[in-house]
Amino acid sequence: MTMRPVIGIIGNRYKIDDSYPVHAGGMMNSEAVSGVSGCMPLLVPSDPRFVSVDELLEVCDGFLLTGGRPNVHPEEYGEPATEAHGAFDRARDAITLPLVRACLERGQPVMGICRGFQEMNVALGGTLHPEIRELPGRDNHRMPPNGTIEEKFALRHAVRFGKGGVFHRLMGAEEVMTNTLHGQGIVRPGRGVVIDGFAPDGTPEALYVEGAKGFALAVQWHPEYNAANDPVSRPLFEAFGEAARAWAAGAQTPSLRSA
Repeated sequence: MTMRPVIGIIGNRYKIDDSYPVHAGGMMNSEAVSGVSGCMPLLVPSDPRFVSVDELLEVCDGFLLTGGRPNVHPEEYGEPATEAHGAFDRARDAITLPLVRACLERGQPVMGICRGFQEMNVALGGTLHPEIRELPGRDNHRMPPNGTIEEKFALRHAVRFGKGGVFHRLMGAEEVMTNTLHGQGIVRPGRGVVIDGFAPDGTPEALYVEGAKGFALAVQWHPEYNAANDPVSRPLFEAFGEAARAWAAGAQTPSLRSA
């Protein structure tokens, strides 16, 4: 039996009924990793009490940094916490930020979604704004408070990529439509972080790491929703799966260059 590459899906900590603590991940992430990337999803209890970065690097062939309600703690980018920053998950911070740096050093595939997009930036010394909609000229990018899942994940704005850049080539289009379900966003890009896609209001929406040895992409939207059928989500998860298979086979994952 041929084993599929293993993708560690970074889980989030929360409480069921405000009392029972769990680590969990959205089923959409597992469906996208299994059905589109062609890999085996493995939910990671993201807490240094239970797992170490070194162990994860050995067990998994790639990592999906998922979205989540808790935000990266602003102390990780040198700023004090305020009420506007919302809830935090310091245990997840302690795993994901060094994990991103280790993946980049090794060339091991890593893909960020929403909070994962922000984690990749912070891991490389970038900063975040706690509430994008408070910035002059910016739109409200948060999840609609009401409605069905389909309505919450509906396509709400365009994202324009750099002409001839990584995402333009990957998607086969210079502009695509995406959903939007986030409050925070990138202010200053980290070392090597190239913002390769923007919303119409100037909000960063897609990034890659310049000079990365392997697959290192992240998006601010949620491509895991309807990934098998969405023309924007599918090529992203397919490319991620190809990189994980290359890593599992002992080959260097595809290089990511802007030209």
